[in-house]
Amino acid sequence: MKPITPIEAFQEGQKVQGFYLCTEKHMRHTRTGELFLDVMLRDRTGVIHAKIWDKVTQFNERFASGDPVVVAGVVETFQDRLQLVIKKINRASVQYYGRYGYDPALLVPTAPRDAKGMWKEIVQLIRTLKNRHLRNLVARIYRENKERLLIAPASVNMHHNYRSGFLEHTLSMAQIGKQIGPYYDVDIDLLLAGIFLHDIGKLREISTGFQAEYTDEGNFLGHIVIGRDMVREAAQAISSFPSSLLLMLEHMMLSHQGHYEWKSPKQPAFKEALLLHLIDYLDAKMNLMEKAINEDQNEGSWTDRKNIFRIPLYKGGHETE
Repeated sequence: MKPITPIEAFQEGQKVQGFYLCTEKHMRHTRTGELFLDVMLRDRTGVIHAKIWDKVTQFNERFASGDPVVVAGVVETFQDRLQLVIKKINRASVQYYGRYGYDPALLVPTAPRDAKGMWKEIVQLIRTLKNRHLRNLVARIYRENKERLLIAPASVNMHHNYRSGFLEHTLSMAQIGKQIGPYYDVDIDLLLAGIFLHDIGKLREISTGFQAEYTDEGNFLGHIVIGRDMVREAAQAISSFPSSLLLMLEHMMLSHQGHYEWKSPKQPAFKEALLLHLIDYLDAKMNLMEKAINEDQNEGSWTDRKNIFRIPLYKGGHETE
């Protein structure tokens, strides 16, 4: 087998071969009525649209959306964006393709920082909480969910939507909170506890397989309700956990999205709750802008408008005078 080509290295006219994750597959018709497959592929370096024009019925039976696949094809340009014309495709497995370099870890976008290193930093931050009730509550929930926390994304399609994205987002928020919390004279322990727990329900709302998807529980209830239940259950196991403190923490979880139109059951009603919402919004937006810039295929200093912000984003490159 030829060398594996990651998506970020694709160039127009190049013949490529490698292992990717099929995230979407649709059977469609051309204007003349002929069948083709419209496919989306990804690996840890990027995503690309792909088409199958030949042997459509035959290839359609070989893989499904959500499958890891081994692909050979040619990179072309369509509407100023790269796409892959697939010539060969099959479902990939370690059993059959491991000796050719197939590793499931190559398929999944991952946080740039090491998950175990981020975990250690979060544990240290939890230990700084002076309020023993909050410290015990957060430590209990994180200890019980460590395995999922190490790999969980923070969302399905939005910010930090990659392996270990939950840890990256939470650690970033906690570091911001430690820095700016004293400036606004807030209860740092309460703020940090809210940061650590506001999205904890996503561990059960979102699956942690090859492709992040909403679970049945996630679709029926959502992470805010799930997370509140998790916190209530953990608090009940802690002797004499103050009911007033639990109520404030619950409010922070219910209001962290900040606006009713953003599916937030409540709006922030005290300083720590408001600051939690603003830090969450800040870190999410900065991650989305970084992703949009890094994934853009335009040459030059500006991205195209096909991003979540719907405007050209400046990538840098001009010399300042």
